[in-house]
This record gives sequence, C-alpha cells and structure tokens, in this order.
Amino acid sequence: MFAYSRLSWPAFWCGGYILSYQYSKLILLLSLLLFNSPGLAQENFESSWNGNWIAEGTLFSINVVVLDNEVEVKQIESLGFEWTSSNGKLVDNLVTVQVEYAGVTGIIQAELIDEETAIVAAQSCIPEFMLVCALANNRQVLFRKISLNN
Repeated sequence: MFAYSRLSWPAFWCGGYILSYQYSKLILLLSLLLFNSPGLAQENFESSWNGNWIAEGTLFSINVVVLDNEVEVKQIESLGFEWTSSNGKLVDNLVTVQVEYAGVTGIIQAELIDEETAIVAAQSCIPEFMLVCALANNRQVLFRKISLNN
C-alpha cells in the first residue's frame, strides 16, 4: 500500500518515524490556529464585505456595511424596484439578509468567494407561487465589489 515509504501506515501515525510525526503535529497545530481563530477570520470577512457591490451584467448595486457581525444593506441603484431589508448576519464568509419585495419575503444568502466577488442566491422565498419566487428559484447572481466604503 505504501510502496515508497519505509514505514507502514500504522507506524507513521503511532510516531514510528519521529521527524514525520513531529512535522505532522506542527502542521496540525498551525491548521488549528489559522482555521479556528474566529476573531481573526471574522475580522477579515467583515472588512471584505464592506463596500459597494454591483450585480454582474446589470446596473443593480448595493452598499454593504458589516459591524460586529451585523450586516446592513442599502440600495444604491435598484432599477426601480422598491424593496426593504432588515439587518442580516455574518457567519464565517456567509451573509444572510431578510428582504421584502412586492408581497414576497425572502432570505438572501451571499457567499464571499474572494475580496471582490460574492455569489448571491435566495435561500427561501414565500409565498412560493409568486412570480418573483418562481424566477429566483435555483438561481445565483454574481456580485462584484466596485468600491470601498468611505
């Protein structure tokens, strides 16, 4: 199974090869510190979300402000659509915001892909029989950051 290794699988995990074992512990420790440090990671996500965003291929744009994991979304260019949103929540790289438009209530989920790109989709839409909900079902929109908050 491990033809190129002098040790078998159990010997490696039991510490049979001291250098590899120590190296594995170091990698594990660094991984835990980097990926399980909520303060550091959350701060980076908050600053990444802050700014003006535009839906790719449209003029529809919004302003996003995140402070203490609370997300505020404001209309910049809504293309004539009158909608309201309540403050959302930031958890890791995901933002969820409740939006109301034309008798429809929905939860919008946005995932930060990198510091300038997010994928947005409807997590829920009620009532489902409304045309807006039918059109939003299983659709995603790519948003690009166009500027930082001043």
